[in-house]
Amino acid sequence: QVQLVESGGGSVQAGGSLRLSCAASGYYFRAYHMGWFRQSPGKEREGVATIASSGSTTYAASVKGRFTISKDNAKNTLYLQMDSLKPEDTAVYYCAAGVSYDRVVTGRPDYWGQGTQVTVSS
Repeated sequence: QVQLVESGGGSVQAGGSLRLSCAASGYYFRAYHMGWFRQSPGKEREGVATIASSGSTTYAASVKGRFTISKDNAKNTLYLQMDSLKPEDTAVYYCAAGVSYDRVVTGRPDYWGQGTQVTVSS
């Protein structure tokens, strides 16, 4: 069955960096569009970045210039490099995959990971 397993979360001070990974299995990785989402307490889940099967990327305005989404088709792994982290980036981060790009971008993918906590202290 399809599995998305995130790793790389943790605690870091403001201005620091983290790299999240999402190991995918159970489907043809390179054919799917993928994304990173996050949710902090009391807030709705929001899109952070998406990467189409072609490799084109989009970013939320709040992370543009600080975060980089990428993927390695040979390793079936999605990444999110997060630099210049801010306390407001604190959230549980989820990776997602879907056949429809529009559904991934709008937060309705076919599959979700279980999430990994990122905490940024000031």
